[in-house]
Amino acid sequence: MPIRIASLQRQIEKSGAKLHRAMLSRIHSHSAEDAPSEHERALMEERRILKEAQANRRAQALRPKPKASKIVREAKVPKAPKAPKARKEEAPKAAKVAKPHISNAEKAAKKAEALEAAKRAAKKSAKT
Repeated sequence: MPIRIASLQRQIEKSGAKLHRAMLSRIHSHSAEDAPSEHERALMEERRILKEAQANRRAQALRPKPKASKIVREAKVPKAPKAPKARKEEAPKAAKVAKPHISNAEKAAKKAEALEAAKRAAKKSAKT
């Protein structure tokens, strides 16, 4: 399975930390002049390979990428014009009769009359 591009930097960081710990343990236990151990050489090789892979990926990213071909659209054939339809001659429609409506003034007067009638009815029922 290929290594993800985003994870290379973190892997290089981790391998560098491992290598650093291995070098420090060798220096503390032996001396700086001692040859690197087998484990240390393997870590150096792993780090070198990761850095090369990173450099290859960066170089590949700079290369031009293949472009998708553009869709070529062909012009549609224009439709033939249709002959106009013959209209039927109809008799004109009769005008609609307006619905009877009550004006706002009439509504207000009707409401006032209803209130007066309610007052009178309340007075009569109170006497009985």
